[in-house]
Amino acid sequence: MRLAERHSVRVTVEIGIAFLGVVLLASALLANQRWLDHHFLPSFYVSRSLFVLIESIVRVVVAVIGLVLSLVVRRPLGKFIANHPARALQIALAVLLAFPATEFVLRLRNRRVAMTEEEPPQFEPSRQLDTRLGWLFVPSRTGHTMADNRSVDYSFDSAGYRVRSVDEPVDPDRPTIVFTGESMIVGERLTWDETIPAQTGAILGLQSANIAVSGFANDQAYLRLQAELPRFRHPVAVVTLFAPLLFDRNLVDDRPHLGPGLVWLPAVPRWRMATIAKFLVPYRSDEEIERGVSDTREVLRATIELVRSRGSVPIIVVPQFGPEEAGEREIRNRVLDEAGLPYVWVKLDASWRVPDDGHPDARAAHAIAVAIANKLRSAGVSPANEPSKKAVS
Repeated sequence: MRLAERHSVRVTVEIGIAFLGVVLLASALLANQRWLDHHFLPSFYVSRSLFVLIESIVRVVVAVIGLVLSLVVRRPLGKFIANHPARALQIALAVLLAFPATEFVLRLRNRRVAMTEEEPPQFEPSRQLDTRLGWLFVPSRTGHTMADNRSVDYSFDSAGYRVRSVDEPVDPDRPTIVFTGESMIVGERLTWDETIPAQTGAILGLQSANIAVSGFANDQAYLRLQAELPRFRHPVAVVTLFAPLLFDRNLVDDRPHLGPGLVWLPAVPRWRMATIAKFLVPYRSDEEIERGVSDTREVLRATIELVRSRGSVPIIVVPQFGPEEAGEREIRNRVLDEAGLPYVWVKLDASWRVPDDGHPDARAAHAIAVAIANKLRSAGVSPANEPSKKAVS
């Protein structure tokens, strides 16, 4: 390559690197906390303070990278590429080929539907793939795990409902409070007697059926209820859960899901690397959030209508750990209040969580169970009678 050509290449590369650096620096400056709060939804597993700290660190790192590219790396990298084009091309090809190679390895290791919901086979409670719902608990088995320095058993009857023991299956002919939802309703890290369904049933003297499945979004919980509710002869009430901190889960489409109009849709194929990137950087566009709000309202409204069609009392329970942050309040208001959906809001002590896990502990489960029981009592639910017509209208 002649000197003039090398100089032209060098200048072009330096301009490109400088432009990239400026873009990164500008992005770090423009992505203020207000913008971040809007596009990165609250998380159940990461506190607000930690979330803000991580975002601030990332902004600083991006800004520093931008400055380094523009002021430090630009000249030597431009010179290297201009003087050693073949070597630079080899490095670029190696980097590009690393992506499909990594994707191939990830696909070999992770074959299940939603990578974000995958658990190793030894993890309890154990799941199995399901074409319509994505995954379900393995029925007719008991799994054991250690949680908070004690042994916890997860028993499931032949229908895949969590029960006290495999020998005590749910009787669909008895008056029953049906619970659908995700791991908080399942009672992960809790014994059977500590779970929300078990405690509610004990308070009211009624059988509870825990049909919830860990990792479920609201549309999966609705589909599960739609499939299982016809089995029950006397479903006196149905409880489902909505948590603003889990709202982001309703936007995931790399699993079977419901679209607008409650149309069932298969999982959207995703590169495993793209799934990991989305998990690490959970950015949500305005369009995604608006669609999520609309679809969640539709699912919860359909849940209420389904329950009422059986003459049962519907309850949407909304647990709130500690003070409600602005982002949580906005989601709760937009999904529930603006849609006029009835719900039971349960304020909980922020410390009432399983250590190093985040799920409700036995104290939180008891508080939620009491709130549900009080709501059902006010609706006329008791062991001796069905809910009144006024309660289900």
